[in-house]
Amino acid sequence: MTDHVNEPWKGYEKVAFRFFFLYFLIQAFPLDPKYFAQVFSLPWSKLRYEDIFTLAHYTPRFFGETPVFADWSIVILLSILGTGIWTFADKNRTRAYDNLYYWIRVIVRYRLAIGLLAYGFIKLYPLQAPYPSLGNLNTHYGDFTRWKLFSLSLGIVPSYEAFLGGVEIAAALLLLFRKTASIGALIVVFFTGNVFMSNLAYEGGEYVYSAYLISLALFVLAFDIQRLGRLLILQLPTAPNRFTPSLSLKWQQYGRLGLKTIFIFFFVVLFGFRTHWGYHHDPYQYPETKGLTGASGLYNVTLFKLGKDTLPYSSTDSTRWTNVVFERWSSLSIAGNRPVIIDSANTENVTAVSDIKKTYELEGSDGRNYYQYEVDTLRHLLTLRNKNVRDSSDKWVLQYARPDTSRIILTGINQHNDSVYVVLDRINKKYLLQEAARTGRNGSLKL
Repeated sequence: MTDHVNEPWKGYEKVAFRFFFLYFLIQAFPLDPKYFAQVFSLPWSKLRYEDIFTLAHYTPRFFGETPVFADWSIVILLSILGTGIWTFADKNRTRAYDNLYYWIRVIVRYRLAIGLLAYGFIKLYPLQAPYPSLGNLNTHYGDFTRWKLFSLSLGIVPSYEAFLGGVEIAAALLLLFRKTASIGALIVVFFTGNVFMSNLAYEGGEYVYSAYLISLALFVLAFDIQRLGRLLILQLPTAPNRFTPSLSLKWQQYGRLGLKTIFIFFFVVLFGFRTHWGYHHDPYQYPETKGLTGASGLYNVTLFKLGKDTLPYSSTDSTRWTNVVFERWSSLSIAGNRPVIIDSANTENVTAVSDIKKTYELEGSDGRNYYQYEVDTLRHLLTLRNKNVRDSSDKWVLQYARPDTSRIILTGINQHNDSVYVVLDRINKKYLLQEAARTGRNGSLKL
């Protein structure tokens, strides 16, 4: 507000402060009873990184589960109403709001740090944008949405993704200390500003949340922006604002230190450890269950029978398969001319769900139908269920035979209870990304 501690505030400054105090208090501090119900329902003895991320991803929501800018309008209206009541009740106040300004800035700093740490760790250990699946590598470029192309482009360079996560974590740690908070906020403005523009350009679903983080960073930065402008632009002598609250009692000093220690342990140490473990054992984008042993790869559909009819290869036939991809995990994808209802979900949903609900591989892509399958090794049976929620009735029950390591024969019934007989032959395809990584950038590369 001003360069000098305890300098009297002007009337309009007090009114503006009351509004911004209420606005950022509502935005930063969870006041929703559902949030606290969620907190108490968590498995605290077996806490997962998905649980911590869900807590950290909170924003006030009045119009559904997905954040929208309309939520902000409600917060603004509540803040205006509260400002009017506060102004009337406090009209005779002559003292400034230095203490309140300090504490609301603390709340915003730590809330911003939580958001950065949540995203920072799932990038540091490349979980947010994992390496493309085989199904994605065998999908035509034009069959992806812009958001999916961006995510896949990030996923093929995990070291760069980890670097981005490191920047977010570093900015968060700077925000935890008053002397470096403005530096951390300045990093957030530029870094998350780029994230915001990327979300708009690539039609990502997190543009509202990234704008939310930017607004918090701007509020933190506003504390020093006037002094920075005076010093760097006007090149005038500038006194730092050394205001600190009076914490003279022992319980206040130990309480402050204790809360900070708990925060760092929970959101930095514990969350970092859990995310590292999850990267190796519990990825939230891809299923955990292992697929059919030794089946991972791309297969050409050599023969396809529907009932007694043999269907020849056709680029326009919506029934016949073109090729099949078995992943390392328990999902497979089928390419053909059958229409695909694109799953355009592109918001970050880091939650512990069953494998069939882990839909990253099919989100934002056309040209392939993705199935989660269960294997009965005793009866040599595959039960396929379409992973797209809009096509959940699509179920296949197929017997499998493996006469050799390069051929799989499937017989059974499709979603319409028609009998099918399919012969799959493995294609020993080499992938440019994997070969380049194996041989090195300057190595000999032959496909």
